[in-house]
Amino acid sequence: MKIVSNNESSLRKQATDTPAIEIAGVSKVYRTHDGEIPSVSAVDLSVSDGEFVVIVGPSGCGKTTLLKMISGLLVPSEGEVRVEGKAITKPHGNVGIVFQSAMLLPWRSVLKNVMMPVEVKKLPVSTFEARARALLKLTGLEGFENNYPWQLSGGMQQRVSICRALVHDPKIVLMDEPFGALDAMTREHMNVELMRIQRETKKTILLITHSIPEAVFLANRVVVMTPRPGKIAAVYDVPLPSVRTLDMMSSTAFMAMTQKLRHHFSDAGID
Repeated sequence: MKIVSNNESSLRKQATDTPAIEIAGVSKVYRTHDGEIPSVSAVDLSVSDGEFVVIVGPSGCGKTTLLKMISGLLVPSEGEVRVEGKAITKPHGNVGIVFQSAMLLPWRSVLKNVMMPVEVKKLPVSTFEARARALLKLTGLEGFENNYPWQLSGGMQQRVSICRALVHDPKIVLMDEPFGALDAMTREHMNVELMRIQRETKKTILLITHSIPEAVFLANRVVVMTPRPGKIAAVYDVPLPSVRTLDMMSSTAFMAMTQKLRHHFSDAGID
């Protein structure tokens, strides 16, 4: 694996700390009627507590498979996934997941959608309802608690899904193309909002995107994967301040980083 480090003062913890996520020699093979289909191969990755890591790679390279293994929804064919030092072999409570579609239940109000993990996990309703309301306030949704999903814009629906992922106070948030269905302007606004939420909640975030500018804008580190079976081809530190604004997207450092990532894919013959 080629490691490219651009910023030695990144937010990563020292190696002596227990990583929030550790993927060690992980491969996944799907067994189908047509034979075995390798998805990811020999992946090694460590994500520190409070870090924001973004994975980019071509479609079908196993990015979503990695997220599912971290959440415990899939078991590796080889290797091991550890969360806070514990091997993951089944679904666990230390992650929240945000998908490309908000996946809100249309018959439930905003607050009741956010409270779904609390109900499923049978957590104290009074305690976590206060947390849900605080999250809605944090994301600019105070006053919309009793609205229904169909009364909200796409960006507002995704903010509800982020609140739902955070309400049970997981250590880690996994995000699979969370803003891919939004228009460009809303997507940029959601990127700014997500960075603010991450700074205020101190969560560890692992996000998948196909957008190179989005990856550079959000990440402390960008992980680049190869075509299927997905391997890690490179890891780039992003040399931007921890607090970012949309104006930074026109900066020399931002443009140089996006260009470097584009060159990586073009050099590898990936469009």
